[in-house]
Amino acid sequence: MNYQVNRGDTIAKIAVAHHVRPIDLVKANSFLKNEKAYVQPGMTITIPTNQKFTYEKNPYECVCEYGPSDLEKDLPELEKRGVKQSIIGYSVMKKPIYAFKLGSGPVSIFYSGGWHANEWLTTKFLITFLCKLANVRSKNEKLFGYDVNTWLRKVTLHVVPLVNPDGVELVQQGIYPSHPFYNEVLSINKGSQQFDHWSSNIRGVDLNHQWPAGWEEEAKESPQQPWSRHYSGSAPLTEPEARAVYEYTLWYNFAYVLAFHSQGQVIYWGYRNLEPLESEEMVTRLSLVSSYSPIRTADSDGGYKDWFIQETGRPGFTIEVGVGINPLPFKAFSEIWSNNVMLALEGLTLWDEKNRP
Repeated sequence: MNYQVNRGDTIAKIAVAHHVRPIDLVKANSFLKNEKAYVQPGMTITIPTNQKFTYEKNPYECVCEYGPSDLEKDLPELEKRGVKQSIIGYSVMKKPIYAFKLGSGPVSIFYSGGWHANEWLTTKFLITFLCKLANVRSKNEKLFGYDVNTWLRKVTLHVVPLVNPDGVELVQQGIYPSHPFYNEVLSINKGSQQFDHWSSNIRGVDLNHQWPAGWEEEAKESPQQPWSRHYSGSAPLTEPEARAVYEYTLWYNFAYVLAFHSQGQVIYWGYRNLEPLESEEMVTRLSLVSSYSPIRTADSDGGYKDWFIQETGRPGFTIEVGVGINPLPFKAFSEIWSNNVMLALEGLTLWDEKNRP
């Protein structure tokens, strides 16, 4: 049978949806070079019908990419599990940036991911964690020894799992003539149509270099024009994605924040010695439940965690999940889940009177 490719599709996603292996799609479609080739909207793919493959339904394994269209599909399930959702802004290409809330506590804390285009596994981790947390909460059960209901009466967890939807879709699906930023993206990428290395938003601005915390110093040492990574923009907070997180952070007055990136298996916890004293004890707790190494500073500026510490004087942490080259392979998700689920749970318990907003 034939299948017409939709926005957000990949070979792996189509294979999983039709119960075939990616290699079967490649064999049935001679124009596909390999299992990592891009498939783009409007393209017709032949789906072999003489063989079926069963994918085990294991939420802690990854068999295909996770992007904006997948998040949209998961919205009803998250709502059904009692996770409140809202749109806090829109990307350059007008994709919604979703925020989720779980808990009823008076203290708000914040987890974020999907900042960089080729780090989409952080989005999958946060969505998987939210679903698991909500399910355990509804059953009044413990999760790996943590009394979820007790902690979610003390804190309210806010999550923005996908800050950079345009960039993630570019990494997963590539560029094509009908794409609204076709010419701009090709120019930034110097004509190359491969995007595994791309971490910026669709305008070539690094969303984690956009923050007014040493922004001038970081900008001086970074590309001076739109680039696939590290370009800080013409000024702080020029990009709608960064601005949405900025306004959301100010509105909810978070007690502390955890920003998930990849890769390195480390936790950065300081910025220019402005972090509060309790940050060191908090990062030690996060390190012990994840096996990730705490590092005080990344020796860089302009990041969200940097700005949060400077702006509020409260704890902020950047968690670099996984190890390897971005985008990390599907199989890396098992390690990311097993080493970060207790870190994310411990994050619910870090608040005390010393860091009250």
